[in-house]
This record gives sequence, C-alpha cells and structure tokens, in this order.
Amino acid sequence: MHFEILIPITLFVCVAWSIKTVVEAYTRRRIIESRGSEELVRSLLEGEATRRRLTSLHWGCVLVALAAGFGLVEWLVTADRVSPGAIALLLGATGLGNLGYYLLERRMK
Repeated sequence: MHFEILIPITLFVCVAWSIKTVVEAYTRRRIIESRGSEELVRSLLEGEATRRRLTSLHWGCVLVALAAGFGLVEWLVTADRVSPGAIALLLGATGLGNLGYYLLERRMK
C-alpha cells in the first residue's frame, strides 16, 4: 500500500470532521443560549438523536452490502488485479446497501 498518499487524505478528513463537529456544537450552544423556547431546544435534541440513529442505519446497510460484495469478489474473481467486473460488483453492492437503507427507513416511518 502507498501510505504516503493515505496519511494526508486521512489527515484532511479528520480536520474537516473536527471543524464540522465544532461548528455544529457552537450552533446548538448559540440556540440554547439565545433563550430559545423549550419546544425548540427539545425538537433540536430529538432531531439530532433521530439523525444519528438513521446515519448509523445507513452506514450499517452500506458496509454490510460492501462486505458481501468484497466476499463475492474474493469468491468469484480469481485474478490478482482489479478488473472492471470486480469494480462493478462493489459499486452494485454499494447501491444495494443504499436501497436497503431507503427501504428500511421508509418502513420505519
């Protein structure tokens, strides 16, 4: 693996994620400090919990589908290099994971 490429990408993702988290926390704090109505604060916190739960469901579906796709690639593809068929299988697994999430999320409503 080429770690000299992976390390800067990981650093960039971590910095971006940290900035996003700080900005969201600052925004929530400003809403609470501005003496917003109790209903607004409660709906903000409930919406946050629901969003986190659905995000976990979404990534869980996608990662399980990708794991199945990688398993199929290992099982079906005998070549040692990346082929268009292997990439198509992984993209299809990602799409199926997203569709699975959509169906589960619709069923929950």
